Amino acid sequence: MPVPRPAETIDWADVQDEALDILTRYLRIDTSNPPGREARAARFLGAFLEAEGIETRYLETAPEREILYARVPGDGSRGALMLANHLDVVPPEPRYWTVPPFGGVVQDGRIYGRGAVDMKGLAVMELVTLLLARRHGLRLSRDLVYCAVPDEEALGGYGMGWLCAHHPELLEGIEYAINEGGSGTTDFGERPVFQVAVNEKWVCWMRVTARGIPGHGGIPGPADQNPIVRISRAIDRLATWERPVIITPEMQVWLDRLIAEGLAGWAKTPERLGRALEASPGLRAYFTNTLNVTMVQGGVKANVVPGRASAVIDCRLLPGQSRDAWRDEVIARIDDPSVRVEFFEGLDTEAPRAASFDTDFFRAIEAAVAAAVPDAVVVPGITVGGTDNRFLRARGIHAYGLIPAVLSSPERAGFHANDEYITVEHLNRGCELLFDIVRRACM
Repeated sequence: MPVPRPAETIDWADVQDEALDILTRYLRIDTSNPPGREARAARFLGAFLEAEGIETRYLETAPEREILYARVPGDGSRGALMLANHLDVVPPEPRYWTVPPFGGVVQDGRIYGRGAVDMKGLAVMELVTLLLARRHGLRLSRDLVYCAVPDEEALGGYGMGWLCAHHPELLEGIEYAINEGGSGTTDFGERPVFQVAVNEKWVCWMRVTARGIPGHGGIPGPADQNPIVRISRAIDRLATWERPVIITPEMQVWLDRLIAEGLAGWAKTPERLGRALEASPGLRAYFTNTLNVTMVQGGVKANVVPGRASAVIDCRLLPGQSRDAWRDEVIARIDDPSVRVEFFEGLDTEAPRAASFDTDFFRAIEAAVAAAVPDAVVVPGITVGGTDNRFLRARGIHAYGLIPAVLSSPERAGFHANDEYITVEHLNRGCELLFDIVRRACM
């Protein structure tokens, strides 16, 4: 085993070169989900841990799909800290990219690739943090766990959900976790704001189906017997639906802190908040239940009126909302008794739970951010997407979502988008800040 070196001797230039090399190579591994096939990525990351003598396990959840789990022991005086991430990425559409999505291309200070921000970049920051803790012999009061899972982009049934169901013993004693879900931003002014997700919206995908009477495309028939017409009307009703603003407890704290710091004058009155939300769909998602039509299916041939048409609706509900009540609202909005509305199978049946932000670990985040970015503000909030943190919070683990870097708007817009990238600078700063967060939390 390598001889530990004092943490004060860290050569960050060498660490940054190592992190960049790891990330570019990692981005070249295609883990598009579907189909997943993340085992190769798990072994790639695990090889770095094994080289440092860190006990490493690989858990197969399906053919070619594995969880990487490693643990560096502390003195056991406090609960463990998990550095969690997911191996899979959403499939890219290469023809819309200006660089190969799995090329790991570094260009103009940017690291391009599917997964650069979602979330192979953070996975490398976490990996480097664990390697440094081992190499420099940090005196840990907590065990440090590294956990990289497949299938997050398809609801986690072969990933974190599988781990919780089949190996709950590997989560025993874990008090905190850090994962995706938030980041630093300058969207609210010159002062950076680090948004730490302590809760998230509830993924409630729905299928809306209309049935009708099939027939010859050349013979006019009643519009209400054509399922494509009826599904189109239903989609239009949903797309033009103005839903109310809802301020959850987490987002009330978020607003209060930003207002106190002079960063949210646009939210001082309900009227001003309403105008701000109307102007920014991204901001509005934090304060409303959202839906988007993402798939439409119907028809078999140009000259045949089909007997069925359907649409997939991506619904995201705010914390504290009722899934069944939401379905009733959707049905009422469509206002067509012959259109069927149902939830996808396999969705979580219980709403996500919140993590407390009145904790030692949250305060460690605040202290590390204050040291690295003195004028920054740290606020708890929610993430509008779904993450694996929901599985951990359901087990009582305080799981926080944070990419520890001040990402630009284009970087944050790269989630599931074309030409996804993270800058070299933000990868470097993220490695340094995450190491300091972990060091403070484990002292």
